[in-house]
Amino acid sequence: MDISIIIVNYNTPKLTVEAIESILKSKTKYSYEIIVVDNHSSDDSVRILKGKFPNIVVIENKQNVGFSKANNQAIKLSKGRYILLLNSDTIVKEDTIEKMIEFMDKSKKVGASGCEVVLPNGELDRACHRGFPTPEASFYYLVGLARLFPRSRRFNQYHLGYMNLNEPHPIDCLVGAFMMVRREVIEQVGLLDEEFFMYGEDIDWCYRIKQAGWEIYYCPFTSIIHYKGASSKKKPFKIVYEFHRAMFLFHRKHYARKYPFIVNCLVYTGIAAKFILSAIINTFRKIGG
Repeated sequence: MDISIIIVNYNTPKLTVEAIESILKSKTKYSYEIIVVDNHSSDDSVRILKGKFPNIVVIENKQNVGFSKANNQAIKLSKGRYILLLNSDTIVKEDTIEKMIEFMDKSKKVGASGCEVVLPNGELDRACHRGFPTPEASFYYLVGLARLFPRSRRFNQYHLGYMNLNEPHPIDCLVGAFMMVRREVIEQVGLLDEEFFMYGEDIDWCYRIKQAGWEIYYCPFTSIIHYKGASSKKKPFKIVYEFHRAMFLFHRKHYARKYPFIVNCLVYTGIAAKFILSAIINTFRKIGG
């Protein structure tokens, strides 16, 4: 098996069906399997998926175990030389799988890679092309300097706006919406960290992959469409909470020991303030909507 494509579904049967159909339309010489993990959807997701695609593997969870754990369940069952994490709200092009495997087969030092991820309006999903969220990079991003100076190597360390987005190149971090990883890399660095429930696990994985000496590549020679947020449009409080909790977890795990006490205090205070503000804004959005 060349590649195992893993999709986590949670109450998004229509999107998941469209994502799978786009895979099935792929023009590729490579063998692949599709594994869907349903995180205890409250709708007819499982029935719909099994009815439409009797040849794919569907794992039915009895509770929502989160994105990391669900993907890990599928990885443990997978057989491919490569593992592809693919969001349920994505559409792959006919050549995406073919071109990405060809690139990985030729690039033996690359442990993980991602293609260009495009939003429905045609803009780049900037999460597919990131540096690590160091305290400095995060500060420049949060205060708006990255937006003011998008081509600055110093101020735009997070989204790497100074790099040529039209050519393949190494970056720090991919997005879990489309992330292709070598099996030997997973055997070396381990599975996704299940302490991250639904955000931050991709950044954490990329960090560990680079720490192990592998390269991570952004490959704009093919692309997917990402209907970003479609699986979490209503933004319940847990989503806002988990997003900010992931920031805290990542800093505590990878950076806290590298920075003095005062820097860590400022980081945690900034995360808390951003969380409170986001929760308030989200509450009023729901009332207004």
